[in-house]
Amino acid sequence: MIAVKTPLFSSERVVATPESLEVLSASGTHPWSLLSRHVSGDFGSELDAEDVQANHDAIREGERVLSLYTVGGVRLYVITEADRSSSTILRADQY
Repeated sequence: MIAVKTPLFSSERVVATPESLEVLSASGTHPWSLLSRHVSGDFGSELDAEDVQANHDAIREGERVLSLYTVGGVRLYVITEADRSSSTILRADQY
C-alpha cells in the first residue's frame, strides 16, 4: 500500500542528472517516490529544524524548496525552483 499525501506545491517539469538516476536505479527507488515526499513536505531526515522551517516559509513565499535524502548510501537533493517551473534531482556532490 502506498500512502498518498496532499502536495503543498507543484512543479511543471522534473529533471534528474544521469548520476542521480544511476543511484536510484541501483537502489530500486523510483524518482517519483522522492518527488512525492518532497512536494508533500517530507524534506528528508537530514535537514535540521531551521532548514525545514525555511522550506515551509519558501512554499508560502514562493521561494526555492530543497530536500535531502540518502538513497543507497548516497545523498540526493531534490530542488524546486522558486517559480515552480522545474524540480531537479541530483547527487549532493553535484550541487
